[in-house]
Amino acid sequence: MAKAAKKILTSSARYAAATVLNQLDPKTNYAETILDKIMSPTGRTQQTTDLVYGTLRNRQAVDMVIAKFANCPTTRIPAQILNIIRIGVYELIYCPNTAEYAIVNEAVENTKSMAGKKQTAFANAVLRKILSHIIKRQTKLSDAKPQLTLPQSPGFGCEFDTDLLPDTQKQPEDFLAKAFSLPKWLITEWLNEYGPQKTQQICFASNRKPSIYFRPNTLQINATQLAKTLTKARINVEIIDNEMIRVKSPKHITELAGFADGLFSVQDTTAALPIKLLAPKANWKILDFCAAPGTKTTQLTELTNDNAQIFATDIDSKRLELVKENIKRLRLKSIRTFKFDQLQKILYKTGKFDVVLLDVPCSNTGVLAKRVELRYRISKKAVSRLAQTQFKLLETAAELIEKGGRICYSTCSIQGQENNQLIKNFLKENQNFKLESENLTLPSAQGFDYDGGYAAILIKD
Repeated sequence: MAKAAKKILTSSARYAAATVLNQLDPKTNYAETILDKIMSPTGRTQQTTDLVYGTLRNRQAVDMVIAKFANCPTTRIPAQILNIIRIGVYELIYCPNTAEYAIVNEAVENTKSMAGKKQTAFANAVLRKILSHIIKRQTKLSDAKPQLTLPQSPGFGCEFDTDLLPDTQKQPEDFLAKAFSLPKWLITEWLNEYGPQKTQQICFASNRKPSIYFRPNTLQINATQLAKTLTKARINVEIIDNEMIRVKSPKHITELAGFADGLFSVQDTTAALPIKLLAPKANWKILDFCAAPGTKTTQLTELTNDNAQIFATDIDSKRLELVKENIKRLRLKSIRTFKFDQLQKILYKTGKFDVVLLDVPCSNTGVLAKRVELRYRISKKAVSRLAQTQFKLLETAAELIEKGGRICYSTCSIQGQENNQLIKNFLKENQNFKLESENLTLPSAQGFDYDGGYAAILIKD
């Protein structure tokens, strides 16, 4: 093993996190890829992962604090030192239970190790200067002045002695964009569509550390039995609505008891809603048109007791392999996968379908907490292009179903352009279809946190 790689594996979580951030450009690559490259999933600590993603989610706010109190634009700070300071500032603001001395001292040591002893005085000075301007590392938002306080959670924030944020009443878009490190145009769209209270809810949810949920493979086990299996393996869990499991003590998923035996799939509670809304029947012939990685495909199978005729394809042949892997792991029999260019051949043999599941490519604005790099990449033009693709997929699906058949359309977006507005436009141009039901879920950080998403069931007359 190379010396550098060995040092990362034996170093602190903060050193490892800084190493990841030094290699990361969130506009072009992914933190997960770099994490997997420099340390195995089993060797990676949860603290390293949390520091990487926490710093990345809040980087705009962190950089604003650094520039404010260091009297130095972040563009003038060498990247290696900047990312060490970013991690330290992130912890000072968003991890109030972590000791200040540990944050500052280790940042200084990591600076010495990565950039040399001469740079340690600068890192130390910046962090201590920022710390001197913090009144309370954790205070109730209800008691604090908004311009002074960076929100940590729906109830609490970090309070400074100097205004950092714009007036929340006069400049709500600027306030929320800077407080939550999100694109201003996206905040503006949410405010126009959902109003200030729901937009704030979305912002908190977009910056949360998302919970992990398991969907039991009901062909083998129920939620209560799965919870007992995981508890015996010393995994702390909670049962949600007698249907799903929230994991409270993280561990790499492939290592967990029952994963290799196909006892569960990882799925957010919101992502499970479209198939529930569809309520599939065992005598249906179903096409999953954008199937990868197969989470909804296998959910269809479980809810039809592995008795329906289910066909699964995806335009990405490599990702279609993930569907096959999940089918094998979950020990399912009723799903047939095929390459996308074989669709007409399949259609010729089987005839049209009773249902087309259309879990379309989307902007992912309902899952910003998980797709952390997205906030650096998303644009209004990209959303418009996606909406055009989604409409074309809907039109294709319309030709693949029998009269009386259904399209189950779903996204993990909360943009109206991709959801209800698109469905309305489709129905105007396709009057032989009607809307049976639809559901929009906005993401939430409170209680049993969850992602955002949309689903609609269309019937062909």
